Amino acid sequence: MIEEQKNNPLHGVKLEDLLTELVEHYGWEVLSDAMRLNCFTNNPSIKSSLKFLRRTPWAREKVEGFYLYKFKRLPKPDDIQYELPPRDRIVPMEQKPRTPAVLTTKTPEERDADKARREAEKQSPVTPEKQRKLDEIWGKR
Repeated sequence: MIEEQKNNPLHGVKLEDLLTELVEHYGWEVLSDAMRLNCFTNNPSIKSSLKFLRRTPWAREKVEGFYLYKFKRLPKPDDIQYELPPRDRIVPMEQKPRTPAVLTTKTPEERDADKARREAEKQSPVTPEKQRKLDEIWGKR
């Protein structure tokens, strides 16, 4: 078990420390753009975000995954490790953290375009005909 934990980069890292490190490096606006979590958008604070992340396992996993693969820039996990929550993943000993990825915020126009695209996707599901055309374009059939 101890050998296993040596290869787990989140072992011993408190959620509060992880979140504080992310906020100090990126800021709330970049985190909001990168992960699209309301706790980073609407009146963000460490306290309120921790409360939300502790009650919401999927959001916590999203933040922990972001920490591992964007902030620590570890290589993406293999299929077996990917099925596990980030706190349970084992990283090969030869994989070492690198400098954090450079992320920027989107302009208001880019945010509006993203929002409009998401809304259009909700309104216009992919029809079988449209899916066939997409498959042809991507060479799936």
